[in-house]
Amino acid sequence: MNKGVCIVTVAPVRAENSDKAEIVTEILYGESADILEVNKNWTKIKMHYDGYEGWMDTKQIKPVSDEYLINRKTTIITEDFASIMTNDGKTLLSMGSEVEYPAVASRRSHDLRQSISLTAKEFLNIPYLWGGKSFFAVDCSGFVQLVYKIHNIKLPRDTYQQAEVGEVLSFVEESQPGDLAFFENSDGKIIHVGIMLENQKIIHASGKVRIDTLDSSGIFNQEMNKHTHKLRVIKNVL
Repeated sequence: MNKGVCIVTVAPVRAENSDKAEIVTEILYGESADILEVNKNWTKIKMHYDGYEGWMDTKQIKPVSDEYLINRKTTIITEDFASIMTNDGKTLLSMGSEVEYPAVASRRSHDLRQSISLTAKEFLNIPYLWGGKSFFAVDCSGFVQLVYKIHNIKLPRDTYQQAEVGEVLSFVEESQPGDLAFFENSDGKIIHVGIMLENQKIIHASGKVRIDTLDSSGIFNQEMNKHTHKLRVIKNVL
């Protein structure tokens, strides 16, 4: 068996096989991965959803066969949280988790942009966590990936990877809800992403998930009365 499925609500995936190592992403309940290596209490995985690699606690992943993954039928949790019963009792799951029984259908609708906007707003005030990718805590790119995942739109995990998807918009004024805005540091490296809303508002994870105003310079934080992120590009990924 060289495949596995996460069996806890959310598990940290680390850069190295140590509790002190950086959390690079998270794997949600029901998400699957290739098992690349097992080193006692640590298992190195490559996630099937986005190809991300890292180390997780061996006790938090269940080895399964190729046949099991081929035959299993899963649906994605699209509510903020869902409670299921497992062999170990009641388990609370985050939006984006994958379960092997009928759940709420995808949020993809005839008005996809509005649906994405409404979903994103449900994350308001959820705390920022480097590597976070659940409704409990998120980083900027994890937030974006999760919102789009439950609309059956697959995006890469990291900000710079997401910036390679879609079509470039020429002006801020062209943006529509559901477009993605990317921001750069002083070295020109793309380091931040957010989801466009109506009226040039943007929702993004910075300290917490929050809504700010976007102009041609970048994100303007009214509480701080200054621009906090320098705009690089806006892209339509829908």
